[in-house]
Amino acid sequence: MLLKDNFEKSVLMIREGIIMIKIAVVYWSGTGNTKEMANHVLKGAEEAGAKAKLFTASEFEKEDINNYDAFAFGCPSMGTEKLESTEFEPMFRSISDKLKGRKAALFGSYSWGKGEWMKKWEKVCRKAGAVLVTDSVIGYDAPDIDTKRKCEALGAALKLY
Repeated sequence: MLLKDNFEKSVLMIREGIIMIKIAVVYWSGTGNTKEMANHVLKGAEEAGAKAKLFTASEFEKEDINNYDAFAFGCPSMGTEKLESTEFEPMFRSISDKLKGRKAALFGSYSWGKGEWMKKWEKVCRKAGAVLVTDSVIGYDAPDIDTKRKCEALGAALKLY
């Protein structure tokens, strides 16, 4: 539990591993690209000292949001640059009213377009009151080494913010 009266001490305790931060990495992947990114987000969070768990969008329940301190959400761009509409978007919509004041970060892959879906998604998160702790990571097609490193940094940022 964070020390509400002493923010600086809480941050120090988190960084030193005295307070364990729990992170949920929730994703949907059609081709495996976003799944690979999710695994690198998980790796970064764990290497930073967080307790992290990987969920597919269909595995993550609305009630799970109460069990985690921070969230990494991953979804590729679909169709006309939007979130996947069968599993991920309904799951995300069901929890969006619970994101106010919560730490979050976004990632995903795309194969066409210019990444507009991510800008729209960031706007939705901010409107819901989520605290986006780092720049979102988007990767073109299969993640290259730079994208993998950015995903690991994203996971670590959720622990250290």
